Amino acid sequence: MSEEAAPGRVRVRLDVSYDGTDFHGWAKQAGGKRTVQGEIEDALRTVTRSRETYELTVAGRTDAGVHARGQVAHVDLPREVWAEHKQKLLKRLAGRLPKDVRVWALREAPSGFDARFAAIWRRYVYRVTDNPGGVDPLLRGHVLWHDWPLDVAAMDAAAKSLIGEHDFAAYAKKREGATTIREILDFGVSRGADGVVAIEVRADAFCHNQVRAMVGALLFVGDGHRGVEWPRKVLDARVRDSAVHVVRPHGLTLEEVGYPADELLAERQRLARRRRDEATTEKAM
Repeated sequence: MSEEAAPGRVRVRLDVSYDGTDFHGWAKQAGGKRTVQGEIEDALRTVTRSRETYELTVAGRTDAGVHARGQVAHVDLPREVWAEHKQKLLKRLAGRLPKDVRVWALREAPSGFDARFAAIWRRYVYRVTDNPGGVDPLLRGHVLWHDWPLDVAAMDAAAKSLIGEHDFAAYAKKREGATTIREILDFGVSRGADGVVAIEVRADAFCHNQVRAMVGALLFVGDGHRGVEWPRKVLDARVRDSAVHVVRPHGLTLEEVGYPADELLAERQRLARRRRDEATTEKAM
């Protein structure tokens, strides 16, 4: 993976949203499973009439069933392909893509841009309702039903206790060679006028299953099964607590990805790559 597009190619940024219900996550998989990456790459190859598949790099690989409103990806296209198709590419993709995934914007990326490594934060929202009647049928694919009343103030206090840079091993599904140290920038819980509880978290990056595990812990606080201090105790123990349940994916949406100013993109990308390489080296030692 290059820090810049190869000679003769143009790096293009894509702003994407999708309903994750019928996808096996973002990333392409063996066995022909339907994925967001696969659908967009197939559509891109078709509308540009190319034999080559142009591989996408994404800001955050979402799991099966997780949605995205503000996903960001990039693709390196041959300069002549971009020049020929850029004026009509967005509309042609709209006509070719299935209705549960949309590309909202396509533009040549500034120097130093990398959808994954130049990102400085990702913001997710998990939505849940404790309405005794259940979930609004029109929202059933995006809101979890919790059949206990939730104390939002207690959940918010517990969420705030996890802000900062920590080792989130207790809330992560470990991956070989990957660090579990992350920095949570904001974490809060609020109830909207419609009664839906929004659990919103913003961090530099997330471990696999981290958000859904933290939400599971907060729900235990909200319904009174655990005290406000419990999620932080679990974090500090650095050991997965059997009481922490990874909640279902359909309530989770990637809302937004943040990037620095254009002149800082290259430095941010280099820093992120160096941290990844250092973490990989430490794991191997």
